[in-house]
Amino acid sequence: MTALEQALDDYLRLRRQLGYELERDQPQLEQFVGFLQQSGAARITTDLALQWARIPANQHPIIWRRRLSMVRQFARYLATVDPESEIPAKDLLPAHQPRTAPYIYTAQEIEVLVVAARSLPRPQAAAMFGTVIGLLASTGLRLREALALDCGDVDLRDGVLDVRACKNHRQREVPLHPSATVALRDYARLRDDHCPAAAKSAFFLTSWKRRPVKTVFWQTFRGLTVQAGLEGRGERRYPRPHDYADVRVMPMFARTSCSPGVDDRKVSA
Repeated sequence: MTALEQALDDYLRLRRQLGYELERDQPQLEQFVGFLQQSGAARITTDLALQWARIPANQHPIIWRRRLSMVRQFARYLATVDPESEIPAKDLLPAHQPRTAPYIYTAQEIEVLVVAARSLPRPQAAAMFGTVIGLLASTGLRLREALALDCGDVDLRDGVLDVRACKNHRQREVPLHPSATVALRDYARLRDDHCPAAAKSAFFLTSWKRRPVKTVFWQTFRGLTVQAGLEGRGERRYPRPHDYADVRVMPMFARTSCSPGVDDRKVSA
């Protein structure tokens, strides 16, 4: 292992001890260290950092800026053990990416999406999707937070969620509307009939008795938005599940038919 590789390994270990996952940073920084070594460099220089950040040349400037930002953080660490290592300035590779506005669902659109979810062919999937959609709308949870809930995180007696998969690794408690507590209790009863609670720690389970995967949930949700007639609305082609984080419709479960039983009604656009 070279000195640069050892420094990167130490840096990643330190950041993870501070709570950072670094799923994207690690492979990119490993590529950067490989780039430095191929260039014959023993330390970071601003010139080499800029060269690497602008690979490939046809990328959006915001991507270049993000790559350079990753290098800058590593360079700050490296400079503490190698003072001759350069730290790229913050004003290099300026770029701006306009934020796309989230789609703001109406209460009626959420109701239609829940009914569409209840029409999914597999009862366990229908119950899971309908309940998760109602939960997102009634609490403002992000999709990742909802799917990461374990059975021990859902207090159905006091109506409180212990949300641990928060952005920036912050843990928080989220109170539930009484109708949401009832809906989650009904879902848990159906889930346990399909898969005993002791078999899995995840609160939400797929038909295959596994924790739902965010990307798969997103694909199914996209189909539900098409079925509900929401395709093409807003600034994106499809509204996103985590756009619910901007809704905060607390009595949503009370407004919708959210019992986990299968709803055979078909949704028209």
